[in-house]
Amino acid sequence: MAVTVVVEPAGRVCWDEPVRIAVRGLAPEQPVALRASLRDEKGALFRAHARYCADARGQLDLQRAPALGGSFSGLEPMGLLWALQPDKPFWRLVKRDVQTPFALELEVLDGHEPAGPDGGRVLARAVHERHFMAAGVRRVPVREGRVRATLFLPPEPGPYPGIVDMFGVGGGLLEYRASLLAGKGFAVMALAYYNYDDLPKGMDAMHMEYFEEALNFLRSHPEVKGPGIGLLGHSKGGELGLAVTSFLKGVTAAVIINGSVAAVGGTIYYKDESVPSVSLLRDKSKITKDGILDVVEGLQSPLVEEKSFIPVERADTSFLFLVGQDDHNWKSEFYANEASKRLQAHGKEKPQIILYPEAGHYIEPPYFPLCRAGMHLLVGANILFGGEPRAHAVAQVDAWKQLQTFFHKHLGNTEGTIPAKL
Repeated sequence: MAVTVVVEPAGRVCWDEPVRIAVRGLAPEQPVALRASLRDEKGALFRAHARYCADARGQLDLQRAPALGGSFSGLEPMGLLWALQPDKPFWRLVKRDVQTPFALELEVLDGHEPAGPDGGRVLARAVHERHFMAAGVRRVPVREGRVRATLFLPPEPGPYPGIVDMFGVGGGLLEYRASLLAGKGFAVMALAYYNYDDLPKGMDAMHMEYFEEALNFLRSHPEVKGPGIGLLGHSKGGELGLAVTSFLKGVTAAVIINGSVAAVGGTIYYKDESVPSVSLLRDKSKITKDGILDVVEGLQSPLVEEKSFIPVERADTSFLFLVGQDDHNWKSEFYANEASKRLQAHGKEKPQIILYPEAGHYIEPPYFPLCRAGMHLLVGANILFGGEPRAHAVAQVDAWKQLQTFFHKHLGNTEGTIPAKL
């Protein structure tokens, strides 16, 4: 009997959905290695491998069989995805064109050693495609006034709860989180705010009027259910999300993933008000034993430079803070706690804070591999972002479920979420 790799479900699978990987046709208790590889859109190679033993019937099911070592060990059905690591150091896996899938190549190798250029003899291989748009999801480029964005709508005509989605430093327009969320019954607008098209090239001045225009566009869209909308922001996008909810009206629910409660790297403006950036404390940065820059102490506290504290007490928004406790980009846990204290001191609703031990800065949709260190464009060097691979993978699965539940609850959608599992 020929050895075959089976991936189920066999149809169109989105990146955030778990799959069952199995191997059939092996000898009883045969030792094998499984190797996964993926090339990103720039050609960078990501790889993971693990050693296994077939059962008495010559079958191997990753939902039942523990990995015996390699890139990970133990029962990790999705380990071959979340443990992917780039051949090129400091390289982060990012999806830029959501209309094409990533192709994951899976190989079954004889024996226990995939080391070396050839590894063991290849017994079987399969290609598993992982998509970023569920079947029927609609992608609508937005150039409305000054707004530069992409709106993703579920397959059937709406209205749906609306969400504005913002990423962090680096700018541009990343769509993969919005495109995946649209498959869960939301109208999600991935919003660019600098370094894209005709938007400003830098982030030294962030004008809330631009975000106001974006909110108004989404709120007035015929397929968006009002009156309030949601906001999802990670890192700099989380900081700007807090500013949006502080200065502007109409955001009912906001999810802040590892965001800052202080202005960082640029001044925030709205009408005649401004929030200046906290000072950089360059002498507080350290070099880790691996030779990577650690900047976690590199920003002055907004409790010292109070003018830099975003006035969150003005917000009439329900907040969910998702925090990686090993975030070394900045002090996300401290910022979430200080925002919570400020809100409660002004009689506002206590935000929900979920802490993820050993999770780093880049809390992404499920199964994205951990980017533990990489280029920080504001710093101009590779820095430590933190996180331990397995704990981070667990955090990403839970965070994805939590943010969907939160938005469904506060934006009044009745649809449930499709759970991801490790």
